[in-house]
Order: sequence, then C-alpha cells, then structure tokens
Amino acid sequence: METRRITISGMTCGHCVMAVQKRLAELPGVSVQDVRVGSATVAFDPARVTAAMIEAAIEDEGYAVVR
Repeated sequence: METRRITISGMTCGHCVMAVQKRLAELPGVSVQDVRVGSATVAFDPARVTAAMIEAAIEDEGYAVVR
C-alpha cells in the first residue's frame, strides 16, 4: 500500500468532505484515511489503482487537485 496526501481546492464545507470521501471510497484498492476541507489522505494499492485515477475521481466530483 502507498499513502498519499492530496491537496484539493474548491472544498468549502462538510458536504464537500462527504462527497470526496464517498467517491474515493468507491475506488477499488483505496482506503480513505482522512478527508478535510482542502485535503485528503488515502492509502491505495498501486496494482489496482493509480494516483492519477484517484485525482481524476476528485476532479469528477467538481474539485481541483493542486499539483
């Protein structure tokens, strides 16, 4: 498992946190460690999901990943 902290812009409230957390939890091989306004920490199996796939899922929810 690999752990990554992702900085996210556009999150402003608890609803945003729940939306990101739910979307990340749907990805295979991802364990959501923490989601707060502005960031998420996830552990993931790189054999099942890539960091780019995780970032794309966040962006699909309407938020921007800060690279």
